[in-house]
Amino acid sequence: MNRYRSKYLPLRLMFQDESRFGLISDARRCWCYGPERPVCPVTVSHQAVYAYATVSIGSGQVDSLILPRVDTMCMQIFLDEIAGRYPKEKLVVVLDNAGWHLGNKLRISKNMRLLSLPSYSPELNPMENIWDEIREKYFHNRIFKDIDHMEQHLLGALQAIEKSPHITKSISDWPWILDAIN
Repeated sequence: MNRYRSKYLPLRLMFQDESRFGLISDARRCWCYGPERPVCPVTVSHQAVYAYATVSIGSGQVDSLILPRVDTMCMQIFLDEIAGRYPKEKLVVVLDNAGWHLGNKLRISKNMRLLSLPSYSPELNPMENIWDEIREKYFHNRIFKDIDHMEQHLLGALQAIEKSPHITKSISDWPWILDAIN
């Protein structure tokens, strides 16, 4: 019996997405005492980096990596990193149909399977809501001196969200997903 069970790895269901973070500031409403009016500085620049991340359903664990662009090569780096973090688990990674997710050039690890969401359905991916949380808590009404300062701030935000699985679990554990795996 034990020999039979040892052939099977524990299953980890993850939702993956990537998001652009750049120097274009996100001005939002903010509160202050009247009759004062808040002043929110803005900046426009086309420099950006991309955060790749997964959220594990059930645990709320977020794993992320900052890369310079979105393409097959960077996606391969990210998938290899995720597979290496969980070598003793079977990973099912749910992702959208971006071109760099579907390429024949991707080499998928033996402990990983990719599962595509229907086209044009970002509302089915809980990772989208985690990006909203990061933008709301760490990026609105802020400007950065340069791309390096923004990237350091993004790194801090991702580290904070990775250390808060109770928050990400409340955002990502949707009833329809939990019902599907239970």
